[in-house]
Amino acid sequence: MGRLDALDLSLKLSKQEEAERLAAGHRRLLALRLALGGKLGGGGIGPPVCALFEGWDASGKGGAIKRLVSPLDPRHVRVRAFGTPTDDEKRHHFLWRFYPALPGWGGMSVFDRSWYGRVLVERVEGFATIEQWERAYEEIVQFEKSLCLEGMILIKFWLHLSSEEQLNRFQRRAKDPLKSWKLTAEDWRNRGKRDAYERAVEDMLERTDHELARWQLVEGDSKRWARVKVVETVIREMELGMRERGFEPPPEELRRSGAVTAG
Repeated sequence: MGRLDALDLSLKLSKQEEAERLAAGHRRLLALRLALGGKLGGGGIGPPVCALFEGWDASGKGGAIKRLVSPLDPRHVRVRAFGTPTDDEKRHHFLWRFYPALPGWGGMSVFDRSWYGRVLVERVEGFATIEQWERAYEEIVQFEKSLCLEGMILIKFWLHLSSEEQLNRFQRRAKDPLKSWKLTAEDWRNRGKRDAYERAVEDMLERTDHELARWQLVEGDSKRWARVKVVETVIREMELGMRERGFEPPPEELRRSGAVTAG
């Protein structure tokens, strides 16, 4: 059984529970971000933070990112979405295009898709040769380790979604004129290759999970659950990463107990 099969996709929260836990999480997240940026506490800047999101089409990455960054000053966090590489980007090593968006000390970046496209869509769709995507696993791990050893707190999310719930969301998007733009022929084509993509995801989780940047698996059939888990996981990983790097987080704020546990 793969790691995805072990996730409990029935997990959910009520609207009130979501609101309460997001409010508490946002307060703590804001304090952490201000401390890292040198705006709270002793004034020194902390380690860079990068949260990257991968997941199925319609798994809720955009909504989770929106809830994650909503309490933060837009001057203090950079959100970057990565799509198909341009012709110029294809002339370089596949990791090259991500460097400019990486955060420096005191900074924070959020990536909507990332370098993992090499071992997911590029693998399944044949945009990379077998030699290229096989080699990419070790290249990615060494790249991430180099960033983390230099101080970066790297948080990697996979938002998992059942095939049934994905189909429901596709159908709802198709009927909503304000959301139909999100649904493309490519989304339907990718859905037809779900088995191949799932094998690629399992390989990715197995071969790129390492002690400096573990994969955080999010049960995504309930958007409320997923959004809360993302925010609370980022808080936990930021606090842990700050302490490991000798940067003490600000005093704990009062917040609801019983945080969502990581996958």
